[in-house]
Amino acid sequence: MESKMKSKSISALLTTVALTISSGAAFAEDVKIGVPSWTGAQAIAHLLGAVVESKIGGTVEYVPGNNATIFQAMDQGKGDIDVHPDVWLPNQESFTKKYVDGAGTVTLSANSYAGNQGYCVSKQFAAEYNITDIADLGRPEVAAAMDSDGNGKGEMWIGAPGWASANVNEVKVRDYGLLDFIEPIRAEEAVKTARVKDSIAKGEGYAFYCYEPHAIWYMFDVVMLTEPTHDPEKYKMVQPSDSANWYDESYVASKDALKQVQIAYSGSLADRSPAIAEFFANFSLEANDVSSFAYEISGKGRDPAEVANEWIAANPERVDAWLGL
Repeated sequence: MESKMKSKSISALLTTVALTISSGAAFAEDVKIGVPSWTGAQAIAHLLGAVVESKIGGTVEYVPGNNATIFQAMDQGKGDIDVHPDVWLPNQESFTKKYVDGAGTVTLSANSYAGNQGYCVSKQFAAEYNITDIADLGRPEVAAAMDSDGNGKGEMWIGAPGWASANVNEVKVRDYGLLDFIEPIRAEEAVKTARVKDSIAKGEGYAFYCYEPHAIWYMFDVVMLTEPTHDPEKYKMVQPSDSANWYDESYVASKDALKQVQIAYSGSLADRSPAIAEFFANFSLEANDVSSFAYEISGKGRDPAEVANEWIAANPERVDAWLGL
């Protein structure tokens, strides 16, 4: 009899433990963070992850992807990718119109920071050739100084494959009348950074798409060129996701307006990981924060998690505000 009672007690205890574990698992918070290829997005992704791990006690997985794959995964709401850490609007407006405004499956955070984009050269190159405006890249002597392969055109990096901004820049090169002088180049950002460093070291000419916030401003002495003031009448951009004939249908002959940059996350996250979703809704940064993060990670080669946790420790009030504390 005593043996049976002990057996029942052990069985009941195991059942209680199992139920407790099961109940705890139901409230476990986890998130998969999309990581685009540009440095600012990578920096923000790791800051989001560090807060989830250190303050919410959740688990984080980082998933590399481009804009299209990240937004599609957020739309599906299955947890394959839950958040895009750095949505630039209107650059990525084709995605937000489809998934935020249209399907309603993706949510944008309430707060944003201002982003600026244009074209840069080194201060050394600008001074030597008196380059101040985008039109100066069409001067024959300037284009010749940027021609590293001898094909008669100067190379200009316009962005990485899959970037919406690279499409804009390709149209701009045409509509600024530069195609006879400039060859637009798409390559990963690391290729651009290496080329900027090399061109400065060798005193060669080079122009590239640039934006702020970004680590580049901490790494090299560069200057952003002027462009015609933003004019909505001269800014009609059609992205490939909207039309196969996007290049011919687009016309962009003025500077981009200042961008609104924020994070986007799957609408289903609020049901699966409510504390993380609330944190994402309240998240906010300043442009200088992002530039500093990006420089520490890509410029100095520091571990992203280390940089993020260091910043969290130094800014407890801001982090508490994100968490509603």
